[in-house]
Amino acid sequence: MVIFLDTYAIIEISLSNPLYEKYAINLGDGVTTIFNLSEVYFYYLKNFGEEEAEKIYGTVKPLSIPIDDSIIKAAMRFKLSHQKKRFSIADCIGYNTALKLNVRFLTGDYAFKNFNNVEFVI
Repeated sequence: MVIFLDTYAIIEISLSNPLYEKYAINLGDGVTTIFNLSEVYFYYLKNFGEEEAEKIYGTVKPLSIPIDDSIIKAAMRFKLSHQKKRFSIADCIGYNTALKLNVRFLTGDYAFKNFNNVEFVI
């Protein structure tokens, strides 16, 4: 089963959160975007240093899939229509990528808790 891994999910999997264990086992079934990868890199750079950031980048990079113009445009419409939620651009692109691919969007971000097509895990 393919699933979209948002930044939150990637970080929780990498930190061995037991709630995300079943997703870690099937990590090869996960996809993400370069935008989520950049957020993960920043998180690791800030919290663990450049060496660990480089390691996580190398681990997650193969899961990154290309996105097309239609996803970017849909994501920006989504961001505009949900301004009160203050979603990051990476969140918007990731969620719309999952919708286009017809796969679940894995996250623990409460802002997505009641959205369609979301697998919410905290």
